Amino acid sequence: MGSLSPAISSKLLLPTTTSDRTSFHALIRSSFPCRGERPNMIGVFKRTHCVASAEKKSKSAIDFSDPEWKTKFEEDFEKRFNIPHMRDFFPDAVSYPSTFCLRMRTPVSEEFAQGYPSDEEWHGYINNNDRVLLKVIRYSSLTSAGAECIDPDCTWVEQWIHRAGPREKIYFKPEDVKAAIITCGGLCPGLNDVIRQIVITLEIYGVKKIVGIPFGYRGFGNELAEIPLSRKVVQNVHLSGGSLLGVSRGGPNVSEIVDSMKERGINMLFVLGGNGTHAGANAIHNELIKRGLKVAVVGVPKTIDNDILLMDKTFGFDTAVEEAQRAINSAYIEAHSAYRGVGIVKLMGRSSGFIAMQAALASGQIDICLIPEVPFELHGPHGVLKHLKYLLETKGSAVICVAEGAGQNFVEKTNAKDASGNVVLGDIGVHIQQEIKKYFKEIGDPADVKYIDPTYMIRACRANASDGILCTVLGQNAVHGAFAGYSGITVGICNTHYVYLPIPQVISYPRTVDPNSRMWHRCLTSTGQPDFI
Repeated sequence: MGSLSPAISSKLLLPTTTSDRTSFHALIRSSFPCRGERPNMIGVFKRTHCVASAEKKSKSAIDFSDPEWKTKFEEDFEKRFNIPHMRDFFPDAVSYPSTFCLRMRTPVSEEFAQGYPSDEEWHGYINNNDRVLLKVIRYSSLTSAGAECIDPDCTWVEQWIHRAGPREKIYFKPEDVKAAIITCGGLCPGLNDVIRQIVITLEIYGVKKIVGIPFGYRGFGNELAEIPLSRKVVQNVHLSGGSLLGVSRGGPNVSEIVDSMKERGINMLFVLGGNGTHAGANAIHNELIKRGLKVAVVGVPKTIDNDILLMDKTFGFDTAVEEAQRAINSAYIEAHSAYRGVGIVKLMGRSSGFIAMQAALASGQIDICLIPEVPFELHGPHGVLKHLKYLLETKGSAVICVAEGAGQNFVEKTNAKDASGNVVLGDIGVHIQQEIKKYFKEIGDPADVKYIDPTYMIRACRANASDGILCTVLGQNAVHGAFAGYSGITVGICNTHYVYLPIPQVISYPRTVDPNSRMWHRCLTSTGQPDFI
């Protein structure tokens, strides 16, 4: 347990009594001290301050006058990013030769109950000591674009994380495994791809009992039956969008979920979801350890917003950016074909503007891109509307791309929350549409405004080739991690390599666009937009 961040783990350890009716979304909210502070004109600075505070707190603990500070930092980092293993909690855990070997395709049988005939010459296994470098840029100055420095001198400090993949030793007998898969939160392209690959890889290991839990954590209630899974069942599910298992937010409390898992005999749980879902997965892992139950809990990051820390990207993001091009192109055609036409496209991104930024870059048709991380004014001499007037006078048309979480200070606030405890956002797209019409009517100039919201069309579509590959590898590595005896981890891609990360380190706060990053600068270069403040 030493590898878990005390700040997070303390919030995720719930009482074990079933009489404790702590709601699941309350657990999720408690895991994110900043998550309720949605970005707006004030909230942007709140969130920035919150994230910066977390980083500042970590750095402030370092005494840079100590000549050994760098070594101490590396040791602390290694401790925090050490991934929990069965041997940490069950010292007498027994290992077995891996049943995963691509050089031998013979199915597991009674004759080889302990696995496939071993092939010692196959070099396809990952050494437990393999590491991947987390950061690859050595910044020389704090003022360099996108600089992420630990100390004022931007000292280069190596930060190594665990490489993902199959291990030579496994800690579960395939014939004793009952694996369960759940998909939580909203829909995202690629869910079926990950489900399919988890099932296929489990069967290659020799697992016979594989089930899907319907509708996320809610499926651990008594009213919903398990869905039997096999390669035959999942063979073609990746050809369509959505989730074979269904999705939902919220669910029973952690104690009840663990009770259900114990009753069902589940000893491997694969959880597909975002930050909140991973907080739940980590709480389940902690509760299982408290009860002395040998169960592997492995997460697969699913967030179309691409807002999970430390990872190059999450699955569904590339597809979302690609599908957004259709909406942007439609908005461009509508605007370009009209007299003084304006096209508005609202894209997903509650607290992170990655989809809007990348879609704007990819399309080359966006004149104004608005994201939650960058504050803006609508009115005034430097506002969006003033620049829009300039665009119509010089270009004759304009296209605006706005992330759903942007400009929340302009819309009516609500206390409503969804089942995961997230604040229900106001519709910034509709607000901007109305403000544009009102502005140009007041100054006596015409403007033909069209508004497009493709959110649910994007969420429900099939994963593209790029995401399909990512989903496939993530699914495979999730199974490899579980069989290797790791739990309380998630799998991701970092600097093009696949890695295992302890869940607490990736859910401490959402990943956001750095307004000083080169990618945002590239977006500004592409759109030509000024600062709107």
